[in-house]
Amino acid sequence: MATGEQILIVENDPDIADLIGRQSLQPLGYQVTVLGDVGSAIKFAIQNSPSLILADLNFPGLSGKDMLAAFNAQGVKSPVIVIAEKGQETDAIQAFRLGATDVMFWPLKDAEVVSIVERALRQTQETRERQKLDRQLKVMNEELQRKLSDLTTILSTAKAVVSVTDQRVLFDMILEAAMKLADANMCWLLLREERSKAFLMRAQRNLPDSWAKKMNQPVDDGISSLVALSGESLVMSGVPLQKLKVSTLGKSIAVIPIKIQNEVIGLLLVVRKADREISRDTQTLLEAMADFSSISLVNARLFHALEKTAENARTGENYRYATLEAVRAAIRNELQVASYPLNFVLTETPGKLTPEQRQALESVQVALLRLARSSEKTVVPGQ
Repeated sequence: MATGEQILIVENDPDIADLIGRQSLQPLGYQVTVLGDVGSAIKFAIQNSPSLILADLNFPGLSGKDMLAAFNAQGVKSPVIVIAEKGQETDAIQAFRLGATDVMFWPLKDAEVVSIVERALRQTQETRERQKLDRQLKVMNEELQRKLSDLTTILSTAKAVVSVTDQRVLFDMILEAAMKLADANMCWLLLREERSKAFLMRAQRNLPDSWAKKMNQPVDDGISSLVALSGESLVMSGVPLQKLKVSTLGKSIAVIPIKIQNEVIGLLLVVRKADREISRDTQTLLEAMADFSSISLVNARLFHALEKTAENARTGENYRYATLEAVRAAIRNELQVASYPLNFVLTETPGKLTPEQRQALESVQVALLRLARSSEKTVVPGQ
């Protein structure tokens, strides 16, 4: 069974070393190294990390405890099987306490040596597999936690889009979320001005003063104009980015267009100082942030349009009310003019009216009074 596992034998007795290494282990395919002093063994173990160490407890002038303590002090992680003589059970127990994984009580037969070594290697392999699995589970758990955090960030931003009415506050929330999702150091938002069609900075996070003072002004970063024309997200890092002005801010950047239908009306930019490329998954999350920005801008436009419509309606209602008031005033004036001679005829006119004439004039007077009362009723706009 040729395994290729590397085994270090620390043994100053050449007969024992030969029996264990050359006769028992090498025929099975193990790579065996024999060293006769602890100092050389420690140096070899640090440099090569053997799969297993077989170490004699009975070195002249050095106890087995000292040897194991030296391995531990120098950070040797390889499992150690100690070789002890029968009757050294107490020393073997102390060796276990210091980290030994097994013990060989000498003398042993070849088959016993092989059995102990293979058992130790199996245990080592199982331990490595468990450690590997633990690392994989840890990585998976960290990834799940990160995705959960990203999802929470996206959901909170989505809620803000439909609940926060102050657009400046909403933009700050979107930039904060974008920085978190991209693990970025700074972030800013450009929006197109309708009149000039220029892209102006409307919000920013963590930009240096020389850039932050460009608020509400065009920003020449050397890259956003390209994305505004193409309408496609752009991620850059490393050497290609060094040719652009934005490289003074960091070594990795993502520029995400904010679109209404196919029209680019804004740009979301995030920068990392570290030379670590922004992944495709992160780009997708940033594009979601850009979509939220687009939704908020559409909502703002609709709200503005509704306000304008309502204002126009109020203006029209006020105009109608003013016109009606003017008509009423004119009617009242005319009624007053018409009522005076009629009253005079009914009360002051010399000569005698016939009953028919008086009845006709009184009917006219009643109609004029009724019309006057109707014109005095007030109509409030909107009612």
